[in-house]
Amino acid sequence: MRDATIEALRATGLDPSDIERIVSQALAEDLHDGEDVTSMATVPSGNRSVADYVVRQSGVIAGLPILKATLEIALGDDVDVRTFVEDGATVASGDVVATVTASTIALLAVERVSLNLLCRLSGIATSTRRWVEALAGTAARVRDTRKTTPGLRHIEKYAVRCGGGVNHRQGLYDAVLIKDNHVVAAGGVIPALEAVLRRYPRNAMVVQVEVDTLGELDEALAHGATQIMLDNMSVEQMAEAVRRVRTTKSEVMVEASGGLSIDSAALVARTGVDFLAVGALTHSSPILDIALDFRQGI
Repeated sequence: MRDATIEALRATGLDPSDIERIVSQALAEDLHDGEDVTSMATVPSGNRSVADYVVRQSGVIAGLPILKATLEIALGDDVDVRTFVEDGATVASGDVVATVTASTIALLAVERVSLNLLCRLSGIATSTRRWVEALAGTAARVRDTRKTTPGLRHIEKYAVRCGGGVNHRQGLYDAVLIKDNHVVAAGGVIPALEAVLRRYPRNAMVVQVEVDTLGELDEALAHGATQIMLDNMSVEQMAEAVRRVRTTKSEVMVEASGGLSIDSAALVARTGVDFLAVGALTHSSPILDIALDFRQGI
């Protein structure tokens, strides 16, 4: 990767070495230490091409710095990439978001890898933006989960940010989230929280507790929770839960989770929750249809 591309990735909060790992694995999956047998047989070795990344449907673009990194990792110095929009921009069918000039054979070999990443990330950003729009006029924000594609978590969470969403914890290491199985294993909400606070100093990190009932909520508030996740509660229960939080521990943030839909997003937001947790942002978003259209060879 060129220095400018490395800096562009770092500016977005992405680790260049992580991108190199993802791209290298994807290329190895496609080429398996061999060659693109179709292109090698049909394309003259000296051919060069100009090709455009063209959007086929409206949406939100995400992953252009990753696209540039992908092409540079695969093609080295023998590539010129120009991008025409910024990540997070709304795009329409027919828009050209990037143009690449390179060896025709080499470009054909990286075509699918580059599109898989760009389409996937843009699809996540597009879905996230729909949730953001559904929450317009409320104080609530949509937040992702750990329900991500193995190996792609950091870039998928980046795509959520491009769409206007908020990231939850990156993994098991950077925040406490006491869920139902932890409660069962520890013998209850109170023993679980007490064990966490014995191991980690108070205020050292976020301590979120998933609660199913208002009784569990009261226990969590009384024993050191800094965030509450309301799991599969009705709108009426959520409204009461938020009222209790605001009157007893106003600094505690509240997240709605479980069975949420974009149609009911505003209704849930009006209960006063701070976040809506939506795993579907990363586990179920359809891709944004983008193609690589070759021009006449040069």
